[in-house]
Amino acid sequence: MWIADNWKDYEALDVSGGEKLERWGKYILARPDPQAIWFTPREDPRWKKCDARYVRSPSGGGHWTQNQLPARWQVRYGSLTFQVKPMNFKHTGVFPEQAANWDFVQRQIAGAGRRLSVLNLFAYTGGATLAAAAAGAEVCHVDAAKGMVSWARENAKASGLEDAPIRWIVDDCAKFIQRELRRGRRYDAVIMDPPSYGRGPSGEVWKLEKDLYAFLELVAGVLSERPSFLILNSYTTGLAPSVLTYMLETLLSKRFGGQAVSDELGLPVTQSGLVLPCGATGRWTAE
Repeated sequence: MWIADNWKDYEALDVSGGEKLERWGKYILARPDPQAIWFTPREDPRWKKCDARYVRSPSGGGHWTQNQLPARWQVRYGSLTFQVKPMNFKHTGVFPEQAANWDFVQRQIAGAGRRLSVLNLFAYTGGATLAAAAAGAEVCHVDAAKGMVSWARENAKASGLEDAPIRWIVDDCAKFIQRELRRGRRYDAVIMDPPSYGRGPSGEVWKLEKDLYAFLELVAGVLSERPSFLILNSYTTGLAPSVLTYMLETLLSKRFGGQAVSDELGLPVTQSGLVLPCGATGRWTAE
């Protein structure tokens, strides 16, 4: 398991009964977590004194209660600064377990011996984009949601990266890749975090289990002649990490050499000393 254990401004305090208790800077949040099927005693008093709790609705969605949070605040990870906001569907704008991948990205870029061009697809609020740019890469950040791209640009400015070589693109990722292929543009590395389910701009239905392989095959076409790495994230329940390895080996290792490895991402839990699983990642590297 790849564990995001270098945070100072984030901490998974405790996990029990379908919820996780977290510290985001100085604020304490309780949010649902489907992996937490155990019912260990909630001994941390902050369970009862949290600044906000997200409660799911039986009819779908949910809402924040006990909300004593500001509209936004900042957390830092190394040299990176992120704007945190309580959003619908329990999110905050940062997936802290992805810090394990940010560290990997920065190691790969630092060790490449050349400036890499990195494509970040389904790039959300830009955690991987900022990590890559801070390490010296040129980055193309693509997300279909204009608000998420604007948020990512705010994070870049807060991190002192507003002048970094980042292209900010609001577009459907598949259509963007198709255009890049026609333009002949290529990238040395790709990071992608596709959703489990979604709809395209014309109502097309995306289902990760059905559509991911064909999309990954398309993405492989925009890799340069000397690609460095590709990261593929999955939060789809029931999809084993080894599935990601199989696809990466099939589409990338047979063509470029190198190797693929996949594993779960995890967050250390302070109360228990154990690790909370938080999705899976596949990593292909050329060397």
